Amino acid sequence: MATSSASAAEHRATATVVTERLLLRPVRSGDVPAVTRLWTDPEVRRHLGGPVAAQVVRIRQRRVVGAPGVHAVVRAADGALLGLVTVEPEARNGETEVSYQFLPEHWGQGYAREAVAAAVARALENTPGVVAVTQEANHRSRRLLEAVGLTHAESFVEFDAHQVLYRRRV
Repeated sequence: MATSSASAAEHRATATVVTERLLLRPVRSGDVPAVTRLWTDPEVRRHLGGPVAAQVVRIRQRRVVGAPGVHAVVRAADGALLGLVTVEPEARNGETEVSYQFLPEHWGQGYAREAVAAAVARALENTPGVVAVTQEANHRSRRLLEAVGLTHAESFVEFDAHQVLYRRRV
């Protein structure tokens, strides 16, 4: 369903970050069903420890709306929620961490790269550097991080899986 120009303008006005095709804005109550899919979809969660347990999902559902640093990634053309990008100051050893997850039907279209690049650029306006962590086996995520200017900084084991930390400094 396409949004009217008035509501599209309203969405842009409340967005935290606006890109060519996307709006990154706080999560709203109407986003919760799509966000819940992100937490429970086995394909989305393949490199994130698997689907989140139902009791944890219920807690997250209550906390995600308007949560600081959690951005719904919305396609500007039609308002469809594509995924989440989270920016957490001082999350990992005092560094700002960027994380993301997108619904599978939106993979391969450059949305995640566009959203993460915008979130990283915005974060770097307020902090000297950002980090992102992904599983070593998640080659798509690693390519995305490299494409938005992060470089491999270290490898380690966490959550019983080989992880890689990427970093970008101002």
